[in-house]
Amino acid sequence: METRVETNVQQQTPSLLGIFTSPSEQFERIRTNPKIWIPLLIVAVVNAVGMAMMAMMMDTDTLIKQGIPAENAEMFLTGTRIAMVVTGVLSPGIGAVVSSAIQLLIAKIAKVGVSFRQLFSMNTYITIVTAVGLLLNNAVAMAIRANPETPVTSLGGLLGKDQAGVLGSIEFFAIWAMILTATGLHKTARFSKALAWTITIIFFLIGLGIAMVGTLLQGAPKL
Repeated sequence: METRVETNVQQQTPSLLGIFTSPSEQFERIRTNPKIWIPLLIVAVVNAVGMAMMAMMMDTDTLIKQGIPAENAEMFLTGTRIAMVVTGVLSPGIGAVVSSAIQLLIAKIAKVGVSFRQLFSMNTYITIVTAVGLLLNNAVAMAIRANPETPVTSLGGLLGKDQAGVLGSIEFFAIWAMILTATGLHKTARFSKALAWTITIIFFLIGLGIAMVGTLLQGAPKL
């Protein structure tokens, strides 16, 4: 009976939509049947569309305020838009590779049996959440003419801050992805709950720290 159940799980393909509705089940499927290329392509397309929407909301005034000479602003705007779309395509895969490599190293230290492919698949599926978040935030920003640099679903967006800094990083979809990462490390990688949550929270805090440094370097308010 147990063998039959395990065989059925192995034959089931994880679903990107299921990450929103039944994440624990998808992470179990990813462990036995990790998929990469089609999910990665879908995530890359969604993320690229979100970045393209953000790019279209940029104008020459934005670049001039950042120190670009007015006579070169139009050329820089075109280049920046192209770079943003390319970044949207590549960043999900690069992010999944880096995250998976770090998690695999931790798994080796903790003597947990998980493969790079399983971790890469898990991180790819999780990225659909942040990609959809990017798409929705920029769609709303376009509709209400809000600042795309501050996600509407972030604490900074809720408080109406144009330059939210760290508050812009405390965002609904980012927190959702953090919870999914902890769940995935437990279900797919077989990390203990304590280890999975510790790793996830540490990296989330590191992300906030990087956002704070970036805010300080830009001369924006700390909060």
